[in-house]
Amino acid sequence: METGVVRCAKLKDAERLTAFLEAANLSADGIKESIGYFLIMENDSGDIKATLGIEPLGEVGLLRSLVMSASASEKDLFILFEQILMLARDRDLHSLYLASNKRNSLEFFHLLGFKKEDRKELPEVLFESEHVKHILTVDNSFFLKLSM
Repeated sequence: METGVVRCAKLKDAERLTAFLEAANLSADGIKESIGYFLIMENDSGDIKATLGIEPLGEVGLLRSLVMSASASEKDLFILFEQILMLARDRDLHSLYLASNKRNSLEFFHLLGFKKEDRKELPEVLFESEHVKHILTVDNSFFLKLSM
């Protein structure tokens, strides 16, 4: 089984990262502005196998754009999250937030140390994010927080 190489995205990756996200029906808005906060996992051929990014908002970050190709494994998912947490620490983010409406993912995120966060407790800066504005319109959405 092939394990992907994980690296920080560069500006030259923006176009193919955008295409990868759009193929998964995710918004690629803001990719170029926060490209240095995106990780790309590539297979041995250099194709994108998975990605995960952070939208930086001051001292906090919003996890976004998790996409895994069919060839990505559960191990790849853990590696990607391990690396994104290291990136967040390297960039001096104090907290990471994520928004979802997939209740079946809660156990996984709890294992990583994320805790459910009441919307009233979210920092104001999060509400500047278009992604947060969108998730607030999705039924059964919830927010999780990880203090770094």
